[in-house]
Amino acid sequence: MKAYDSQVGGGHYKGLAIQPMQYSMANNLNAGQHTAIKYITRYPEKAGKIDLYKSLHVVMILIEEEYEWTERDSAIIAAIMAAISEKTPLSIAAKSTNIAGWES
Repeated sequence: MKAYDSQVGGGHYKGLAIQPMQYSMANNLNAGQHTAIKYITRYPEKAGKIDLYKSLHVVMILIEEEYEWTERDSAIIAAIMAAISEKTPLSIAAKSTNIAGWES
């Protein structure tokens, strides 16, 4: 038996064609990249929206680790959160928070 044939603490990875750990190792991803992929992959079968929030948090950590965090980053996160809470397209929320060109 191989380790990937069993799962401790649930079955949220068992039905996948490839588990997040296999994908991450095959692609030499760092811990942050792996963790974000793990949460996004498992959210429908495990913790739902909480796992998606966790993935957002990990992405914010990656931004802080890989780039210098700026006020613009805070504004972009605020626009994303506004778009989510208001259920509006992000492009509209970005304009209302004055962060034109956020995509670059």
